[in-house]
This record gives sequence, C-alpha cells and structure tokens, in this order.
Amino acid sequence: MASPSQASLLLQKQLKDLCKNPVDGFSAGLVDENNLFEWSVTIIGPPDTLYEGGFFNAIMSFPQNYPNSPPTVRFTSEIWHPNVYTDGKVCISILHPPGDDPNGYELASERWSPVHTVESIVLSIISMLSSPNDESPANVEAAKEWRESRDEFKKKVSRCVRRSQEMM
Repeated sequence: MASPSQASLLLQKQLKDLCKNPVDGFSAGLVDENNLFEWSVTIIGPPDTLYEGGFFNAIMSFPQNYPNSPPTVRFTSEIWHPNVYTDGKVCISILHPPGDDPNGYELASERWSPVHTVESIVLSIISMLSSPNDESPANVEAAKEWRESRDEFKKKVSRCVRRSQEMM
C-alpha cells in the first residue's frame, strides 16, 4: 500500500510533468499549494463536439493511498452529460475502484489501475465528453434526452457552454 509520502511524491512528479509538458485540451494545478491531494482542472470542450468552446472547471481529489485507489473528479462548472451526476461527480470506469464490478457492468480491466495518471484520467474525461455512454448513466435524465430528444439535449449543453464562457 502506498504511504502518504509515496502518494505525495507521485502527485508532485505528475504536476511537474504537466507544467513542463502541457497537454492540449486541459490545464491543471493545485487548489492550494500546500495540498497535493486536491487539484483544480479546467477542461476545454473538445473540438467538433457539443461541448466545443466551453471551459469546464473540476476538482480532482486524491485519496491518501493514491495510486492504489482512484481520485474522484467533480465538475464545479454546470455540465449536462449522461456520465456526470447532477452534483458534478464524473462517472467513468477508470475512476471506479479496482477489481470486479459488483453490478457486473464493467470488466476489471476497465476499472481503476495504478498506472493511470492525472493526464490519462483527464484525457478519458475529454473522451467521455466526445462520446457519452448512455448504457449505464449517472444522469438518467440527460441520458434519456441524449437518446430520445437530441435537440433538447443540445440546447442544455449549449447553455452550459455559454455559461462556462461567461465565467472565464
């Protein structure tokens, strides 16, 4: 099991790597420079998606035993998406605890693994924005709209994109 110092060292390294080699599509930094376990992330809506042009802020909170357990990611910006709970918490396979899925929806290989980094997590979230999974939604209402009334879904996403731009 990773000790807090191992987790701190790993998070420090990942932060330094992202500062030296920024990745297109997002920026990340610490919420408070004295706490390596809470990051502020801004995800830029991916091109050619409904979220294009948006700036979506999120908080990534790491457990003390990172990387053995996954962080949680919660959007603080309003976002309408089948895989984001109404409180902003992101629901994607790689953020689910390692091992077998008690509900039987996911393979163990799709769930959290210590090889994931901040970069791979955020890139997975960007991919989620590009292609929602409405099979096991976190936001049932958004998933229903995504499937049954795409125009209504697009309107709500456009509103979120506009609001995110106004917040910048």
